Amino acid sequence: MTKNKELELAFNYAQYTQRNIFLTGKAGTGKTTFLRNLLRTTHKRAIVVAPTGVAAINAGGVTIHSFFQLAPGLYLPGQSIQRDSKMRYGFSKHKINILRSLDLLVIDEISMVRCDLLDAIDDVLRRYQDHFKPFGGVQLLMIGDLQQLAPVASDEEWQLLQAAGYQTPYFFGSQALQKTNYTAIELTHVYRQADQTFIDLLNNVRDNRLDATTLATLNSRYKPNFRPSDDEGYITLTTHNYQANDINQHRLMMLPTEPHTYTAGVNGDFPEASYPTDAHLTLKIGAQVMFCKNDPNRLYYNGKIGRVTQLTANDVWVECTDENGQPQDIQVSPQEWQNTKYVTDEKSGEISEEVIGTFSQIPLRTAWAITIHKSQGLTFDRCIINAGQAFSFGQVYVALSRCRTLEGLVLSTPITGNVVMSDPTIISYNHAIQENQPDDKQLANDRLACIDRTLCSIFDYLPLMTQLRYVVRLADEKLTRANKPWVEQAKLLTADCEQQLEAVGQTFQAQIHRLIPLATTYEENTQLQERVKKGNQYFLVKTTHLMDDFIQAGLPDIDNKVTRERLEREFELLKQDYSIKTRLLVRTAGGFSLDTYWNAKAEVTMQESAIGQPGYSGGKTAAKTASAKTTKTKTAAGARRRKKREE
Repeated sequence: MTKNKELELAFNYAQYTQRNIFLTGKAGTGKTTFLRNLLRTTHKRAIVVAPTGVAAINAGGVTIHSFFQLAPGLYLPGQSIQRDSKMRYGFSKHKINILRSLDLLVIDEISMVRCDLLDAIDDVLRRYQDHFKPFGGVQLLMIGDLQQLAPVASDEEWQLLQAAGYQTPYFFGSQALQKTNYTAIELTHVYRQADQTFIDLLNNVRDNRLDATTLATLNSRYKPNFRPSDDEGYITLTTHNYQANDINQHRLMMLPTEPHTYTAGVNGDFPEASYPTDAHLTLKIGAQVMFCKNDPNRLYYNGKIGRVTQLTANDVWVECTDENGQPQDIQVSPQEWQNTKYVTDEKSGEISEEVIGTFSQIPLRTAWAITIHKSQGLTFDRCIINAGQAFSFGQVYVALSRCRTLEGLVLSTPITGNVVMSDPTIISYNHAIQENQPDDKQLANDRLACIDRTLCSIFDYLPLMTQLRYVVRLADEKLTRANKPWVEQAKLLTADCEQQLEAVGQTFQAQIHRLIPLATTYEENTQLQERVKKGNQYFLVKTTHLMDDFIQAGLPDIDNKVTRERLEREFELLKQDYSIKTRLLVRTAGGFSLDTYWNAKAEVTMQESAIGQPGYSGGKTAAKTASAKTTKTKTAAGARRRKKREE
């Protein structure tokens, strides 16, 4: 794909900033290709999720509900995912590691994601990363076209969402997203269509600007009695499943040839709703079919139309036309689709995919007709559009924009203003995007802001201190008089940490804010570099000296089982937060860069699970490695705590 400024801008925002991004654009502007290129080159820990199984398989990711373990249905903030809910403890070790080390969350087909689902994602990410930042501080890359298929919300669901304070069911109505300063980038160069007249017509339909000229041009393709020959390769796009199924079954039955059924091989975990074609695929010679997978050798692609010429026990021959319009006979063998889950490397923190199920089948489906919904993302040379029963926003636009040319398009029902439905909210939102596109200057500022935010996160003690305060408050409320000395010791520790870590950290972050503008890059900012090195040394020594003995000693003996289990859970989270903080300080002591930080963050997240295990040396040993001399210094606060333990 030819590079363009908008694609480069989107790549730089995803790669070098932490700002949330909505990447949009008309059909055929290269959003999917951009995603694939980004995932091949980014140094961030990234995963891809999508709202439906088919969209997830196509994007090479997993569904939102399966990854975040969300139950289907409505999510009302504060009601579905509570602090002490079972869901919090239901994640596997691998899933928790991914959630804690994640840098970039890609959500494909964002137009179908409802506002409350995005807030459910926020709830989970806050639990496993920064409790005080939207989405836990994880960067979002949301990809999609709001003029295409919309989120589903019944009247009853929408009433409940409105009562909860939502203004729109679309993703940008998310309460968490509205707390972020996200940016939107619109891709404008259309790769699918080359005819500017057709592109302008599609734009008018997309924006619901159906003037007389647009309607006349569009309806010039209305041919009510059009009956193409089988070798012309037309596919009909319908609004409803039953219409497409009726057409396909009728046309297949009318063929005089013998049927042959191919049975898919399904292994492991591969949900039926995500099957890319029929598990029992019945074909006949002469049947019109569509490929539903891209061939590694580029003989065919997802959406290519052809006609069956030969059937054997294991293979199908399909006649298509090549790029020069010449007939081409393709031998089609079974192909494999993979259902994956994300896992992490215990040492490096790298996120990779693990295959948990496979679906093996001839990559074809009967294709005299297909629903508009299933056609999203596909490209056709010739199609017949039956949109007379269009029932949702964007449906007609999705159908029309599947075709490469106006000449390859045939309407079986005329297009009128009442079937081209565009949500005024979306039109207004898209206009605001067009008027507020970020430029190179804004990108430079956001790159500096990323450095600022990342540096400050190293010296931000609010998350760690909040967990410490929660443990102490819980202990003060639940423990008996026999354990009160431990509680008093913990209170003294908290006061010391608030003064020497949290308060100093806030002051240090203010210094970083003042030094950031002195140079355009961190490498050029020598004053900032020197300050960061000094701060790193101070906080590493202070943190381990104040907290290490307390963390290593653990909780006192607790008789009440319920209280003990609850405090053990919270203390384990405190240990994890402490381990991540000290290890991150060690890993960045030799010098800071974004790559160093993201790699270190992922690695220490994996290592935190070693706390309490044989061989764990704690933060104090790590500090000795970084600065053996300074860790021997004892403070008055430490002496007070030791004396209380001895008493």
